[in-house]
Amino acid sequence: MKNKFVFLIVFIMTAFVVFLEANQKQPVNWYPTYHNNDKIPFGTYIFFEELAKKTPQLQEIGIPPYEALQFNDDIKSGTYFFVSESINFDKSEFSELLNWVKDGNQLFLSARNFSPVVLDTLEIEQKSEIQQGSLINYSQYNFVNPHLKSAKPYVFYRDQYMYSFKKIDTTKHKVLGKVSIKDAEKEEENLNINFIEIPFEKGKIFLHNAPEVFSNYFLLGEENQYEYTNKLMSYLDLDDNFYWDVYYSGGRTIYTSPLYVLLNNKYLKWAYYFTLIGLLFYVIFEGKRKQKSIPIVNPLENKTYEYVRTISNLYLDKKNHTKIAKKKIEQFFYFVRTHLRIDTQQELNRLGSEIAQKTNKNKDEVTSFLRYLTLLQQQNPINAQELVELNKKINDFKKEI
Repeated sequence: MKNKFVFLIVFIMTAFVVFLEANQKQPVNWYPTYHNNDKIPFGTYIFFEELAKKTPQLQEIGIPPYEALQFNDDIKSGTYFFVSESINFDKSEFSELLNWVKDGNQLFLSARNFSPVVLDTLEIEQKSEIQQGSLINYSQYNFVNPHLKSAKPYVFYRDQYMYSFKKIDTTKHKVLGKVSIKDAEKEEENLNINFIEIPFEKGKIFLHNAPEVFSNYFLLGEENQYEYTNKLMSYLDLDDNFYWDVYYSGGRTIYTSPLYVLLNNKYLKWAYYFTLIGLLFYVIFEGKRKQKSIPIVNPLENKTYEYVRTISNLYLDKKNHTKIAKKKIEQFFYFVRTHLRIDTQQELNRLGSEIAQKTNKNKDEVTSFLRYLTLLQQQNPINAQELVELNKKINDFKKEI
């Protein structure tokens, strides 16, 4: 009765803890995944869903660009779209993308950080900065084209570093957009380039330094920030094939076990823990009461001694001393073969020499003992006194080994 009461108390307390945990408000995940399936602030779920309505040829690419362009026959002409916190192409990968752009295609890269391969190849340098003496740094974006430029810049209301291009080749690069840190007193000062177009033979490359403008957080802003993203996309051909990269967006496909999925859901996780706790209590309180005693199994007795004693008594009862003596001698030579690893079928002096060498005994004494055994084997009959003497000599010889 007492155990049941303790179990009930523990069960109620556990259930209460599970209830509190399950109803606790989840903290906001601000990690910048920019993945098209993520509904967190820095996911791109809203943008991708709206883009899918306007772009009938939209296709997700979940493998590295090099593999996609080399081995995927589905990628033809169109626009290859990348949005990520960082884009780290290696030399061969970026070279493959440039070869694809040469044929008249478009490459759009939006990231806060680009790999040195991209910057060096396109002859660009980038920088990051914050406003000195200010606790909050809001970036604001606008376009250079007067038809797209807004009278009021589009502000991203989250404190962060401002990224921009500090060095471009004006003979090759066309400036499309600029960025600055929001400051009511000098809004038009210190404008920095953050969006450029680079003609590349028959195609175009667009470099953009603010991937956050595609995020759910930016598009749901109260000041119509989505207009900036719409205008930005007007530079791209949405009627042609549109390839959305998910490899660099921080949302690569990971094959996980069912337990991983279970533990990543708050409610399923606590249901799983609650089940384990319940099973533990069941084992503690129910397992003891119903467990049967395990019978003790005694080990089998060694009957070898009794067997030898019985056989010996049979010989002694018949007073067959000769046969017993010869058996003792045979057992001694068997001992020499198995324990000393010496062949007993060799000449007597040689056998004595090998035994003496392995047992550290005097060679003459060993040879004399072997000659005694050989003569006794040939003797018939052997009396009781001789049998006792033989047994004593053999035992003494073995003790000294």
